[in-house]
Amino acid sequence: MDTVLFACVHNAGRSQMAAAFFRDLADPQRATAISAGTQPASHVHPEVVAVMKEIGIDLEDARPQRLTAALAEGASVLITMGCGDACPYVPGLELQDWPLPDPKGQGLEAVRHIRDDIRGRVLELLNVRGWKR
Repeated sequence: MDTVLFACVHNAGRSQMAAAFFRDLADPQRATAISAGTQPASHVHPEVVAVMKEIGIDLEDARPQRLTAALAEGASVLITMGCGDACPYVPGLELQDWPLPDPKGQGLEAVRHIRDDIRGRVLELLNVRGWKR
């Protein structure tokens, strides 16, 4: 079983959406996802919860967690979204960077665009790796 770790600064927006899409669309027998942040917030951004709820994914109870080297060591792929040099380097771990804007404080229309971009990237990852349901 492969584990994909999605990481951003606060683990309150981009990485939460990516992990939720991954878990929703991936074959659970082949791969799973977790998310974390270098400076985790106390809660997922309300605008992120709102736009994900629009498409039937509930992040109301999701809680940001700290990105640690130990957490990264359990993953096979680390996908970063804006944490730059603060993201840990783990030898042998495949690293990808998805340059995405931070949804924090943005209007719902902007957050929907970010959400849809993330969904497309997750689908592409699942298709390339053969992890899609």
